[in-house]
Amino acid sequence: MTPFSPAVYADRRRRAAAQAAAAGLSGVLVTPGPDLRYFLGYTPSADTERLTLLTIPADGGSDPVAVVPKLEAHDLEVGAVGGIEAIAWSDGEDEHAVAARLLRPDGRYAISDAAWALHVLGLQRTLPASSYAAVTTALPMLRAAKSPDEVARLAAAGAGADAVFAEIVTRRFAGRAEREVSDDLDALLRSHGHEQVDFTLVCAGENGADPHHEAGDRVIRPGDMVVMDFGGLADGYGSDTTRTVHVGEPTAREQEVHDVVRVAQQAGVDAVRPGATCQDVDRASRAVITDAGFGEYFVHRTGHGIGLTTHEPPYMVEGEETPIEAGMCFSVEPGIYLPGEFGVRIEDIVVAFPSGVPGLADAPDGGVRLNTSRHEVVVVE
Repeated sequence: MTPFSPAVYADRRRRAAAQAAAAGLSGVLVTPGPDLRYFLGYTPSADTERLTLLTIPADGGSDPVAVVPKLEAHDLEVGAVGGIEAIAWSDGEDEHAVAARLLRPDGRYAISDAAWALHVLGLQRTLPASSYAAVTTALPMLRAAKSPDEVARLAAAGAGADAVFAEIVTRRFAGRAEREVSDDLDALLRSHGHEQVDFTLVCAGENGADPHHEAGDRVIRPGDMVVMDFGGLADGYGSDTTRTVHVGEPTAREQEVHDVVRVAQQAGVDAVRPGATCQDVDRASRAVITDAGFGEYFVHRTGHGIGLTTHEPPYMVEGEETPIEAGMCFSVEPGIYLPGEFGVRIEDIVVAFPSGVPGLADAPDGGVRLNTSRHEVVVVE
């Protein structure tokens, strides 16, 4: 991932400290994974059991400090990384005791979802009066609102996914296994700037009724509806798009179901506006599908956040009353899944009220799609 400036990482750490204080927490503990990349721009050279930990005290506390294994200290340039202090520990030391010196004995901390249980339990053993909660539970909005630079990277990833769809529909589907088309999607994503491919689902015919069906040996036949859900990371930021195509002309029933999902997806996008909550997006899409008589066949939430990972908060689901904020990026992906028959899903990434993003027109009263590929049924061979 192309790094941001040190000032960007410092500002993110300041915002994390403020959010932790507002939530009544003692601070945020960041371990390797997307959180560490977000707050420090650093990824360890190896994913090992050795403790790497960035401590961000809540407002009013001390400065952030990184704790790293001594054998990886050269990667982090101990003592001079991003303007923060770094402490190296050696094999044979109790790394949890080293980290505990930076924490309050009775502190309440949000810790990265990706933290090893080994280290959470080690900190609890060292500081028995301390307590810990997953970041996405304690501070779900920590990375949710993206900066213009982040949105630009998400837009570029989305454009790459759109280019993949434009190319895949020119290839033959009939007579090929789902797995073969999935392999094509993987190669195309990499050729369009993705350094990491997270999923390339291809679900033909009755397999389309399983939202997370893994591509297999099922041979695609004329008359099949085919759901394709694919995405990954480009320059560190995610893409995730779903389109449903048909091998030959669809039947009237297939066209009807696809039309309902297309209208529902538009309703979800239209629900993105100032004053709306995340659950309003889900309600808008779900109402269209329910009114059309297919409500029991829409079996998942309408969307999820995206950023340094392809699935993260916020979630567009009933009960999620979090207000939509400028810069939030999330999927809108309603679907209908008819067991034994076929499925339809249409998914775009949407950014709420973008401002100052190169190449994106501002939409102060709503959201902007970061995917622009065709939504109607595309007929393939």
